Amino acid sequence: MIHRLPDIDPAVRASAQRREEELLNARKERILRAVIHDYILTAMPVGSVTICRKYEPTLSSATIRNELSALEALGYLAQPHVSAGRVPSHKAYRLYVDALLNQGVEKTDHDSIKTYLLSRVRQMDDVVGAAAQALSELTHYTALVMMPRQLELRISCLQLVPMPGGMALLVIVTDGGIIRDSVIRVSQSLDADALYAISRMLTQRLAGRTVREVQEMLREYSHLMDADGSVCQGIADLASQMARQTGSDTMAIGGSHNILNYPEYADARKARAFMSALEEKDLLLSLLNRDNAPLSVRIGPELGVKGMEDCAMAAAKYKVGPQWGTVSVIGPARMPYGKVLSTLHAVGSALSELMGDNNDA
Repeated sequence: MIHRLPDIDPAVRASAQRREEELLNARKERILRAVIHDYILTAMPVGSVTICRKYEPTLSSATIRNELSALEALGYLAQPHVSAGRVPSHKAYRLYVDALLNQGVEKTDHDSIKTYLLSRVRQMDDVVGAAAQALSELTHYTALVMMPRQLELRISCLQLVPMPGGMALLVIVTDGGIIRDSVIRVSQSLDADALYAISRMLTQRLAGRTVREVQEMLREYSHLMDADGSVCQGIADLASQMARQTGSDTMAIGGSHNILNYPEYADARKARAFMSALEEKDLLLSLLNRDNAPLSVRIGPELGVKGMEDCAMAAAKYKVGPQWGTVSVIGPARMPYGKVLSTLHAVGSALSELMGDNNDA
């Protein structure tokens, strides 16, 4: 089957160096796109015979070999072995991605992705963790989801669930989709009905209040309301913990071992280096905050993370109230960027809607 690939937009070529613009003519561009496309699919070096058979049947193998040599000299291709075909360089992927971003990514099935996210949220009771897990399952890459700090986090509801031995599970849900729980001690005289009544009363009084306001109000309620004082203290303690935890950006990681499914990371040392890089949470958070564009891609050295020199990170923004979070995936530079960017865009949009639904509650 002959694959017809879209032309690279002239505006993208205009951003390259003038000399390389002149040298990278239309035929070289077609051959370069063919190499990138085939290598993404197969992870195998691409030779002139493959290009001739699948992409450029009107060109001779000799002509294609000459063009491959020229592209290698320009830094767009590399040859792992003398007798092997070529593989794209980071420079080639950058040209390819810039073209995709300039043309705009294709739309994917937004509704099905939103439905999938909702199902994961119900299972995990945590929007950010669920999004990371769902994104890793959708793309088969390692997913990072960053939740921006929430200085004005507001309570949506709280619930007390009875447990044996005079204990109860306290669950607090906020407008940003953040859920926290804690086991607190309560009077054994409080049965399930009493705990439900307290939950309902506190939700009515505290809903819409910031976490910090709740801490102050609970000190007053502990003296005025007919309830176990330890309940108020437990809520105040958990609210204080939430205020500390949401005062800075947080990040969830999903599918950290997905990288092991790719032949580029069959080498144990390379895989260990990648897993170690995932432990650098502050560095990764800084990387997620670095780009403000709705969609962005960093390739190889652009990441600046040891252990991820041969990786790419694709990212999309999502909105949480007045602030912006980031959904992203990390995988080998040999990534189907069009499909990945489309999925990220859909996940970001769905996550913005989910957060918006919570904010409206």
